Amino acid sequence: MTHTEPQLKTITKGGIAAALLKGHRYRVLNDSVAAESICLDVLAIEPDNVEALTMHVLAITDQFSSGQANDLARAGIAVDRLTDAYRNAYYHGVICERWAWSVLQRSPPRAGEMAYDWVEKALVWYAKAESLRAAGNDESILRWNTCVRLLQRDPQLKPRDAEAWEPSLE
Repeated sequence: MTHTEPQLKTITKGGIAAALLKGHRYRVLNDSVAAESICLDVLAIEPDNVEALTMHVLAITDQFSSGQANDLARAGIAVDRLTDAYRNAYYHGVICERWAWSVLQRSPPRAGEMAYDWVEKALVWYAKAESLRAAGNDESILRWNTCVRLLQRDPQLKPRDAEAWEPSLE
């Protein structure tokens, strides 16, 4: 008897709205793997579904606590599928901000300096998003302010000290 691998099944186009609701529910329940799977199922049918694309990015960033560089790369690939310039910039900022938080949570050596670099990248993306935003859309400003307040209250978040490390010539 030969073993065959199970194959993915395709959801119906009519089931997309319910699937997206379930995906949001899984994110709220901190089951980002299930939420991401649902997004992939929706995107298999509707590759440009903006709600699925944004939830996909967020579900991947929910997994950043593991510190896997491939999660960061996957999030970048997912956000690049957002063709709207504002959303693309905004969610690039979200990726950078959430990666900074994950670095702080994992606390590797020089975590404050690494997280600072990622917060600075987030600020660049949020500034770009702000310049592209629709009237009355302040979400990029809210994220910007969150990052600035994080920098103001956490003394370990500081730029790399260029003189802190000198290679040994021995």
